[in-house]
This record gives sequence, C-alpha cells and structure tokens, in this order.
Amino acid sequence: MARDHAARWPLSGTLLVAALVLFTAAGAEKVRVDEELEAYPTESVDLRCQFVDGGGRTKLTQVSWIWEPVDGQRDNIAVFHPIYGQSFPNQLFKDRVVFLHNSLENPSIRISNLKMSDAGRYTCEYATYPSGNEQGTTTLVMLAKPRNSARVVTVQAGSRSVAVAQCEAAEGKPAATIRWLASVGGNHSSSTTNGPDGTVTVRSEYRLVPTAADNGREVTCMVEQRTQERPWAHTVRLSVEYPPSVSIEGYDNNWYVGRSDAVLVCVANSNPAPTAITWTAASGSLPETVVVDGNKLTVRKVNDAVNTTFTCEVKNKHGASRHQITTIVIEALEDPSSAGVVAGAVIGSLLALLLVVGLVTVLLTRGRRQQRRGFPSSGDSMATGSGGSNGGDYGNKARLLFSGAGSNGSKNGTGANNNGPIYTYREGCDATGTLTETANDYHHHHLHHASGGNTPSSHDILLSGDVGDAERRKFDLDDSMEDEEERYDGFGGVGGGGNMLPPAYQVRRGHGNEEEMDVYLDDDMESQRDGSVISRTAIYV
Repeated sequence: MARDHAARWPLSGTLLVAALVLFTAAGAEKVRVDEELEAYPTESVDLRCQFVDGGGRTKLTQVSWIWEPVDGQRDNIAVFHPIYGQSFPNQLFKDRVVFLHNSLENPSIRISNLKMSDAGRYTCEYATYPSGNEQGTTTLVMLAKPRNSARVVTVQAGSRSVAVAQCEAAEGKPAATIRWLASVGGNHSSSTTNGPDGTVTVRSEYRLVPTAADNGREVTCMVEQRTQERPWAHTVRLSVEYPPSVSIEGYDNNWYVGRSDAVLVCVANSNPAPTAITWTAASGSLPETVVVDGNKLTVRKVNDAVNTTFTCEVKNKHGASRHQITTIVIEALEDPSSAGVVAGAVIGSLLALLLVVGLVTVLLTRGRRQQRRGFPSSGDSMATGSGGSNGGDYGNKARLLFSGAGSNGSKNGTGANNNGPIYTYREGCDATGTLTETANDYHHHHLHHASGGNTPSSHDILLSGDVGDAERRKFDLDDSMEDEEERYDGFGGVGGGGNMLPPAYQVRRGHGNEEEMDVYLDDDMESQRDGSVISRTAIYV
C-alpha cells in the first residue's frame, strides 16, 4: 500500500491542522495537496485535495484530476461537477478511481490496484470565478521490490578472464545496488536495463582467470535497495572444469613372491568426474593374477608376472591424463607368519646369553677374591691327619690342624695325645697358603695338668675366666666375607679319634714338654652347656 494510505482526510481540530501542514499551496495557497507519495503495485493510494478560500469570495465551478505520466502528456482521470456529478474519462483507470467525498471543497480520490505504470504527477485543478483555474500537484512514486537471484557460471580453466558468477536484481524501482564478497582475486561489472513500466533491472558479473584451484570456492552477492529492510545476500560455489590429473597410490616397495592382495589405487582429480579409467601393463595384457575394479587394481598373488610397469589412464570431456608406476617383485626371505616365533627365539637367546655371562662373571669374581685373600685352590687340602682323611678347606683367617687327642701321641700327630707340632694356616704366610710349623707368638695361658697327667678338656678351657678379649678376637671373621661359604670338615673331640679341633682352640708344646692351649673366642662364638662352642653365624659342614 501507499505510505500514506492509512491516513484519511482530516475533518476537524488538530487532525485538520496536521494534514494542512503536509500540503503545498497552489495559487495563493488556495489548493492544498500532498507533495509526494510512495506506493507499491497492487496496493491503493489516496490523493488528497482541498480548496481554501480565506475571504469566501471565490466561486467553484468544477474540479478535475489530471495525470501526467511523462512531461507533456496530460490525461483527465476524474471530474466532479456539482450539478452533473462524477466522470472518469480515462479507460486505464476505469473502476480503479473513486472520489472519497462528493464535494467541490474536498475532491480527494483513491486509486486502487496500482500498477507500476501509474507513477507520475497528479494535478488537482479547480475551475473558479473570478480568479480562473487554481491547482495543486502530487507526485506518485511507484516502488517495486526487486526479484533477486544469483547463480554460478560453469567455466573451463584457462588463461582469460571470464564471468564465473552472476547476480541480478530484476524489475526493481528504484534501481538496486549490487556488490560482491569473495576470497578469490577477481573483479565485477554491472549493467542496468529500464523496463516499460519504469522498473529497473540491474545485473552484475563476477570475473576472474579460472584455475583448477578455484573450483568450489565461494563468492557472495549482496543486493541493496530502498524497499528492502536489510541487504539481500546469496553465496554460490564456483564451478571450474578441467582435465584430469592422475596419481597411483598403494605401492609400498614390498611386493615379495607369494604376497596376497597387493592393491594399487588410481587417484584422479578432475571436473567433471572421469568418464573412463583404464589400467594397462608395459608387459602387454594384464597378468592373470590381476583383478581391476574401477580405479582399483588388485594382485591376488604376487609372482614374477607382476614385475612390470602399470599405467592408469583417466579421461573426461576436457581431456585425458595418465600415470605409471613400476612394481619390483622380490624374493620372500621368510614366512611373515613366523616373524613372531623368530622374534621370540631371538629374544630368548639373548636373555639366556645374558644369564650365562652374569653367572660366569660372578664365579670369576669370587675366584679372584679367594685367591686374593689366601684361599687354597679348589680340590687342594691344607693337611691330612693320621686318619688319612682330608682335613678340609678353610677361610682367610687362621686355621689349625690337630693330631689325635691321646696321651702318647707322636711328633707327627698320630699318637693318642696332642703332643705333636702345631700346624696353622695364617694370613700373611707364604703366597701358596701352605701349612707351616711355627712357634706360637700369641699370648697364651698355661693350663697345668693334674697329677694324674690328664689333659684339660675343651669345656675346662672355655670355662676358664682368664681368656682375654684380645685373644678372643685374634681370628675375628672379616665382615665383608660374611656372605662367603665356609666349610669345616672332620672336626673331632680331643681324644675322640679326630684329627682337628675347631679354630677356637690352639694347642702347642710349651717349655718342659707341657701341653699349653691358647683359648680365644670370636665375638660371634657362644658357649653351650655340653662344653661345645657354636658360632652365631652360619657354618656349613
């Protein structure tokens, strides 16, 4: 509808005053009309007119509405005479024009079902006496909302600038304005076409030098026009056609004899889509083990027949392109299914080798420690008693061998007493670690026998309170060697038939052929009720 269509001619009060402000005067401001009105097709518009006579001396005879579509053309569309009544002489406005008030003073009209061709100047003209004709003119502006559209133009990639998108605002009034939003480097041009009914069609083209990379990119057309509340926008994707570009994927340089289902894929980039994909082999026809499905070539079983060059050719309406790849067949070094077993065997062998190396290292280290601290070598005995048994191997501290405990023992320890020489293995002796007969240079206590000549027992010796702390520690074990195994073999009691006493006792011949015994206790020795001495640390027998 017209912008002022809802308004009605005011009859009194402030409404009349407000309406009169909108009027312009014609002939001493006697004819008041609207200066300009806007309307849309199919709607209605009211053209208002009023004659104002301040002195009341003007006589009104007739009023007419004259339409001027263009300069120089004047057509009566409505006439009112107080005696003869109303008349509508123009057939273009037949049944579309009516007088709102049947009065000379207010001959306003309404035009319905407007057309774009109704635009123009409308003059309200009075025939008066004695002043003659009086008039006022209203300009009717017909507005038209444009029909907006945008579309993509399919082009082929090339070196010339061409239109890749078009935008149109058709049959609008006034003319629309078109602009483009795009991320591609192009430009645009616009043109206008005037319609017979006064509308204007605006067309715009977006142009660039198309490449394959431009295919699918977006450009946006925006239309601005007076009748639109906000700009109209539409986005299109460019369509650039180009011949195929081809590559082959899937070859991994590991085609060994016997491999199953080796696949090559022909990848084509083209617009439009390829119309044909063809696989060929340089050796001639494709091998029997090869199966082709579209762009995919599958080798069911790799053998020497596929040791060749494969070519993929792709075509579309703009051309053809091809790519080739040479496949090399190698001998199978091992069954891939046994790879896990082989890997497990290798890892197991490495672990076993590390274990053996560690064990040998431990044994060599212990052997070096024994030699360095004076241990006899494996299998050697330190001394052999009268019984003929091996006296056993001992540690790095002093070890003592005794003869039998009888009272009439011989010099070599085979008698029944302990009159023989004292054999000790001492740290610091000759490097071979052999037994030596030495004088006892340790402090000792003389244990005088009873008149009957009985030799003091080990229990008597241990219960003696005269043994000093220094003598108890003479053969203290080295703390660093607590983890080493010590073997004590053939220990026997004094007079019990054995040939050795524990290392806690040292018996030797003193002055006057009297038996003397040095007694000491290691810190870890503990006396028992039966007279024996037990080490708190472990002794392996």
